[in-house]
Amino acid sequence: MNLYGRWGLVVLLLAGGLGGGQSASAQYFGRNKVQYDQFQFEVLPTNHFDLYFYEETTTAARDAARMADRWYARHSTIFSHELTARRPLIFYANDADFQQTTVVGGAIGEGVGGLTEGLKQRVVMPFTGLYGETDHVLGHELVHSFQYDLALSTGRGIQLRRLPLWVIEGMAEYLSLGAYHPHTAMWIRDALVRDDLPTIRDLGRGRYFPYRFGQAYMAYLGGTYGDGAVATLYQVAGQAGLEAGLETITGLSPDSLSADWIQTVRASYGPLVDGRTPAADAGTPVLTPASNGDINVAPALSPDGQYVAFLSSRSVFSIDLYVADAETGAIVERLGSVNRDPHFDAIRFLESAGTWAPDGRRFAFVAFAKGDNELAIWNVQTGRIERRFAVQGVTAMSQPAWSPDGETIALSGLRGGISDLYVVDVATGTARQLTDDRYGDLQPTWSPDGDRLAFVTDRGPGGTDFATLEYGAPRLALMDVESGAVEVRRPFPRGAQYNPQFAPDGAGLYFISTHDGFKDVYHLDLASGRAARITALQTGVSGFTSLSPALSVAARSGRMAFSVFSDNAYSVMTLSPQELAERVRQGETGAPADSGSRPAAEAKRDTMRLGAEAVPQAGVLPPWTGGGRVEQALQSATAGLPEDEYGDVRAYRPRLQLDAIAPPTIGVAVGGGMGTRLGGSIGFYFSDMLGAHALSIEALANGTFQDLGGQITYVNRAQRLNYGAQLAHIPYLTLRGASRRAVDPATGQQTVLYREIEERIFADQFSLLGRYPLQRTRRVEAQTSLVRYGFDATVRDYYLYPSGGVRRDERSLDAPDPLYLSQSAAAYVVDYSQFGFTSPVQGGRSRFEVGATLGDARYATVLADVRRYLRAGPLTVAGRLLHIGNYGASEGDVFSEEYLGYSFEPSYVRGYSFYSFDPEECVAGGEDLQACAPLDRLIGTRVAVAGLELRVPLLGTERFGLLHVPFLPTELSAFVDGGVAWTADDPPVWEWATDTADRVPVVSTGISARMNLFGAAVIEVFYARPFQRPDKSGVVGVGLVPGW
Repeated sequence: MNLYGRWGLVVLLLAGGLGGGQSASAQYFGRNKVQYDQFQFEVLPTNHFDLYFYEETTTAARDAARMADRWYARHSTIFSHELTARRPLIFYANDADFQQTTVVGGAIGEGVGGLTEGLKQRVVMPFTGLYGETDHVLGHELVHSFQYDLALSTGRGIQLRRLPLWVIEGMAEYLSLGAYHPHTAMWIRDALVRDDLPTIRDLGRGRYFPYRFGQAYMAYLGGTYGDGAVATLYQVAGQAGLEAGLETITGLSPDSLSADWIQTVRASYGPLVDGRTPAADAGTPVLTPASNGDINVAPALSPDGQYVAFLSSRSVFSIDLYVADAETGAIVERLGSVNRDPHFDAIRFLESAGTWAPDGRRFAFVAFAKGDNELAIWNVQTGRIERRFAVQGVTAMSQPAWSPDGETIALSGLRGGISDLYVVDVATGTARQLTDDRYGDLQPTWSPDGDRLAFVTDRGPGGTDFATLEYGAPRLALMDVESGAVEVRRPFPRGAQYNPQFAPDGAGLYFISTHDGFKDVYHLDLASGRAARITALQTGVSGFTSLSPALSVAARSGRMAFSVFSDNAYSVMTLSPQELAERVRQGETGAPADSGSRPAAEAKRDTMRLGAEAVPQAGVLPPWTGGGRVEQALQSATAGLPEDEYGDVRAYRPRLQLDAIAPPTIGVAVGGGMGTRLGGSIGFYFSDMLGAHALSIEALANGTFQDLGGQITYVNRAQRLNYGAQLAHIPYLTLRGASRRAVDPATGQQTVLYREIEERIFADQFSLLGRYPLQRTRRVEAQTSLVRYGFDATVRDYYLYPSGGVRRDERSLDAPDPLYLSQSAAAYVVDYSQFGFTSPVQGGRSRFEVGATLGDARYATVLADVRRYLRAGPLTVAGRLLHIGNYGASEGDVFSEEYLGYSFEPSYVRGYSFYSFDPEECVAGGEDLQACAPLDRLIGTRVAVAGLELRVPLLGTERFGLLHVPFLPTELSAFVDGGVAWTADDPPVWEWATDTADRVPVVSTGISARMNLFGAAVIEVFYARPFQRPDKSGVVGVGLVPGW
């Protein structure tokens, strides 16, 4: 083994960072953000904002600009604060485009409706297709903009870390929605029914949904102490902490305030839920949290009512599509999952359900793929996806509905930020547009004869007024498909009516309504216009959001399925045709279940004035004080609404701006035995407004002036092919020393000599890198670098005299000549794994890489790394196979050697770390370590590694952890690691031996505990039994890396 003379150990220990299978990217695995489309952004200056949009969204963007300036007037009044600068608003046409944004890194889940980031205080969001919902999301995010501005730009000492998430998000929800919100009221009633109303201290523990419960607490503060108290709480609590803020505003401790809120909720909602149906009695439970996880939504019954397709979290880490027996709930098939089919980016679940073909042999649903929404068609007989296709011109789709003749699918499509109805020919994939206006058109469903579509809209009398931006509540409508004529049907004058489903005879329409503050199912007789109540739940029939589909009726059999929110989870219930007929009949005869004939006096008692509007009490968050400044602002559509047209639009031109400065650190030592030394670092990070161009400048000091280093990196993410360049000067410094008795040659006196050897490697590198994501789970990447490695060494001798005197002698040592290398690599990476708290627990990941090193060393590198994770209940079996080979490397080629003992490298075999070896394990044989067989067999130009783990989440959440301790997630594992290293001239000996000098495979087995330290790092502590180290019965190790 040649280790480049006395530099060998230095080179070996640094090889993992400088060479030896140069990775084609800094990210070894990981999913991708794919820029499938190139958006040509323009900028529309408003009175207070700069709104970024692209041409197809021009109409919606100009309306959103008016919304934004109106929100500015509302929020600036509530916060008594004007923004210190114009803030950017970045709009995407739909959620499929939004997920491609480069403003923030990492994947954006479907559940994210918008975001506000703190670096440039940018609001980024998609249009939703319904003006009222777009306005709500914008208002919510602009609350965050005011929060950021107060904290970061005013010098008031507000620190966001002092404020829990429920305060931040609850405030944004309350100021953008007000106190009337039946969806949030449903959540609060559910907590009341299960006797689990949280205290303020409970909310800080992360168990309760911060948006819903935060909004409820903010509504209570605003209703009890005035809406000004909500904004004041943010400022005082941000300066002094939440407890001090609450006491300052209310005069009460958090415990006393919590008790008051809980008592108020009980007094308000208690009488309303008395006599209503518990969720467990709403129908026949088919899909429950006990067997399927906490989320079971968007049911879609097959025409004969035998099967139900639904979306579920039963896999814990993703929302997947399943088919179950509608009688027993037994799972028949798992249709769509990113973990099983890496061709899907995700399944659309928030605002969409699937649809069955009329013969029941195929099922269609909407999935995210290749930057758009696609229709995927599953064949029941083969159990496979038989076809996937995008709809030309419609990049976002929801709620497909298969026509009775099986030839077309109706759906709601989003184009330019505006939703319309389309009919898609199943055979050709071509689409015919049915509506073309700014009104929202959602959730289409076919009549049994195929002549009409029922859908949800905000058009009609009392509907959305685009001049004043007053929004009509969602209501039902019928369209004659042939003529396009639309008839609005609004069974109740208040609340939302949505999710229509035709009865099999076509004479009636089932739907969900919030007209009385509850979310229940009703039946509308289309001839008489009479509405009959089907459910009267204490909580509600609901999906994820206020308008998510939650209801399905089998086209032939008439069975009904609906999802119910109860006990902080979603279940699917069914009603037989006979049960439905009886409930409709009871309604028609005027029995108590019939809301259509409720006495006027009774209906009046259940309503209240909130601002200028009469609203049902059940949908209002307590206390019912009639509303204050927030309600007045929300109900005054024209207040703050700009009257004049905005100015000219300008093209967007990227310009780098400073995002952040890494907290600088610096230390200086002057004099002493070591001389003047520096330590510290600083970084500057720049990007353009859209995040498509990024520049980082980093500087580092660690030693003397010659140890100053730094790097400059530029990355272009404006298109699908990401590319960049890096220029770096990185010094690597190692120190080693020893002491012995010696005579000082300058004086001839006996002293103690302490000798320190300071060795440096200077890496000067210029790199070009590229990355082409094929989709979220697959990519190709490449990198090429020109590198110069320089060497320097200094010896310092310190002669320590008994009298206390010290003489220092310093000299330079001969160093090797510089090395010049050209290093290139290309890799294909697949990652569809799901990460638990500390390691992957489901799916798989692979990396296949080839590279070449030229110059003063010449060899080719091949890397193959395959990992799979099989999950069964709480247990995960993880396996991996790895090979790294530097082929063609000659003896002495620097950086060509691999080592099985690097804890930070994928080739690590636990129990064989370099630093765990004792001198006693090696046989005396010279300073070059030639005779240390237990160590030598770990080093070679080629390595192969295999590993097997059984992982158990010991501490975690209720859904993923044997014990509910969410603050310190901990995983236990039993493992077997094995590896072998060899060279072309020294092949391995394939035999099992524990006490030999031969190059045999090394194996260890042991147990490990990995802990997630508050999301900042994963630490692993393990005990390993290394079989090929006979002098070691066990090794304890610690590492700061996630599980492989």
